[in-house]
Amino acid sequence: MITLRPSSARGRTQIGWLDSFHSFSFGEYHDRANTAFKSLRVINEDFVAAKAGFPTHPHRDMEIITVVLAGRLAHKDSLGSVRTISPGEVQVMSAGTGLTHSEFNPDDAPVHLLQIWIMPDRKGHTPAYDQKEFPLADRRGKLVPLAAGDARSGALKINQDAVLMGAILDPRSTVAHSLAAGRHAWVQVARGSVEVNGTALEAGDAVAISDEREVRITGITESEVLIFDLA
Repeated sequence: MITLRPSSARGRTQIGWLDSFHSFSFGEYHDRANTAFKSLRVINEDFVAAKAGFPTHPHRDMEIITVVLAGRLAHKDSLGSVRTISPGEVQVMSAGTGLTHSEFNPDDAPVHLLQIWIMPDRKGHTPAYDQKEFPLADRRGKLVPLAAGDARSGALKINQDAVLMGAILDPRSTVAHSLAAGRHAWVQVARGSVEVNGTALEAGDAVAISDEREVRITGITESEVLIFDLA
């Protein structure tokens, strides 16, 4: 079963310095039909204006993954982490029992990013921060694990039975991912256009997949995709 979540159906928040598109209910955007998919709770596509950002605010009991698509994002948190995230890098913040952080665009052009929340396997984990480069060239034509509960193949560790993978596709190139029995997938198109199990998708579109043995993605244009394998 494949369910399309088109970009045009997403919620949207515009507050001057931020233009944000929500795949699931978030903030003042409420959509009873799209509150989460399995443990995947949030996918926000954010455009943050130059010299602006999210002031210090708290989180707890959530696995937060940030993927920067263009520009840079400066991060600070109560764990003492002070880092800058650029395209090709992935950030994981396990909020656990609680932390505070801020995210700021230090540059003179907007930053474009995806912020992802995954519900943890339990409450009360020790807060943690990690960040790693996964070169875009290494993802061309293949799926690379970026974050995973078992930290497979050098992926960043998250506290959930889930795997986030990324791929860069040229036109007519294909990647495939087998789904074990009882597993589900969410495919998010970060840029470009692709075909997923026969369904055409553009940037911002997504599909939820259940009761399928394989996820097969073919590039229509040069594209970047994220695939979540979820319990």
